[in-house]
Amino acid sequence: MALNLHHLRIFARVAERGGFSRAAVSLHLSQPAVSKSVRELERELQTTLIDRSAGAFRLTDAGNALFTRARELFAVERAAEEEQRRLRGLEGGVLRIGASTTVATYLLPQYLARFRDAHSDVRLRLFTANTRAVTRALVERRVEIALVEGPVDDARLQVVPWRKDALVVIAPPSHPLATKRRVTSADLASAPFIVRERGSGTRRVAEEALAPLGVSLRVVLRLSSTEEIKQAVAAGLGLAIVSRSAIGDQVALGRIAVLAVPGLSFPRDFSELRFAGHALSPAAAAFRALLTAPPRASR
Repeated sequence: MALNLHHLRIFARVAERGGFSRAAVSLHLSQPAVSKSVRELERELQTTLIDRSAGAFRLTDAGNALFTRARELFAVERAAEEEQRRLRGLEGGVLRIGASTTVATYLLPQYLARFRDAHSDVRLRLFTANTRAVTRALVERRVEIALVEGPVDDARLQVVPWRKDALVVIAPPSHPLATKRRVTSADLASAPFIVRERGSGTRRVAEEALAPLGVSLRVVLRLSSTEEIKQAVAAGLGLAIVSRSAIGDQVALGRIAVLAVPGLSFPRDFSELRFAGHALSPAAAAFRALLTAPPRASR
C-alpha cells in the first residue's frame, strides 16, 4: 500500500506544531481541511494517529512512529533538493540559514548583506529559533548553514567555534544592585530574573555557570527573545543574563546597567554546526567563507 504523501505531509506538520489549528495556519489551509486529511490518513492506515479523547494534543504510539519516519522521509527529500541547488551554483536557487536568536539579531545581518552584495541572484531564507531548534533544523536538512550560541551534544555534528562571546548580568539602573561595587552570589540568588525559554543556549550557559556557586535563578518571567528581555529589564521587571553583544545600545542610552559580579564568568563560543563529510552547495560554501573572513568596517 502506497502512502498518500500529501496526507502524510499534513500529518507531519500537525505533529510538529502540536495541534490542528497551528498546522492549518502554517500550511495556509482551513482547520477542517487539515483534520479531514489526517482522518483520511488514519483510514488508509487503519489506525489512530492522534488521541482525540484527551483535552491536550497527544500522538498515539502509531502516530509517534509514523511522525519519526515522516521526518526521515522529508529529510531525504530536502537532501535531494539540496543536490539540485548545488547543480545550479551561485546563479540562482535558495540558501537556507538557521541561526539562534542572538546570532540572528546582532551578528548575522552584516554577513547577509555582504553575501547579497556578492551573489544577488541567490535568495536567502533565515530560520531563527533557539539552539535546540536550529540543531534539529540542520539534522532534518531544513537549513544548510547553522549558527548557534549554546552547547550542542550530537554525535552526527561537528561544533566549530566561530566567534567569542560573553554573557553579563544586567539590571535596571534604579535597581539596588546596580550601584553595588561587588554583587555576590547570594544577591543573585534572591533577585527576580527574566529568562529565555528552555532550549535557549544563553539560558543553558548561564545555568551551568551559576550551578557551582549554588545559585538557582528565581524566575519571574520567561520571554522568547533577547530584545524582549532587555525591554523588560529596562522597565524594572527583574534582572537577566544576556549576551554582551546584544546590549550596547541600551547601555549607551542608560536604560540598563551591567552588574559587577566578581568570580562569575560567562565566556562562550558562537559556533557553526556541520555535518562531517557533507558536501555544501556553492552558495553555502561561499557563505561559510564569508563567516571566516575579517569583519567589514561599518559604512
